[in-house]
Amino acid sequence: MERDVSANSRLTIAAHALTWIGLYQRRGYEVATSEQIATSVNTNPVVIRRLLAELRKAGLADSRRGAGAGWMLTRDLAAITLLDVYRAIEPGPLFALHPATPDPECVVGHGIGPVMAAVYDEVEAALRGELAKTTLEDVLRDVLKAA
Repeated sequence: MERDVSANSRLTIAAHALTWIGLYQRRGYEVATSEQIATSVNTNPVVIRRLLAELRKAGLADSRRGAGAGWMLTRDLAAITLLDVYRAIEPGPLFALHPATPDPECVVGHGIGPVMAAVYDEVEAALRGELAKTTLEDVLRDVLKAA
């Protein structure tokens, strides 16, 4: 089943790319090219470069230009959580309220915003809490176990 790249798959692709770079560095290589990473992810290297640029801004990855160009982690996999990755690529809220204010004279229109905002706050707090519990070291460990 072919799917478009969405916010949820961006987190997966970013975690994949960083975990792959971490494993590659452990195997003795200093930097990884976006082409190499893209092969593992099965996507275009441009997608990887754009995502890694966001991760670089967040301090999770860095790049080197010129001879021996490529991407590297700025810290160990054990020091990067899925929440760090999520915040780097999805800094905004998970859910949003109406783009236009609902009719305040309608009982549902008047009350829906605060009710949904409270639910969304709880959902986002739970999501962030779960993502904070898992490091990319955990991801790599489980990937290697499954291999």
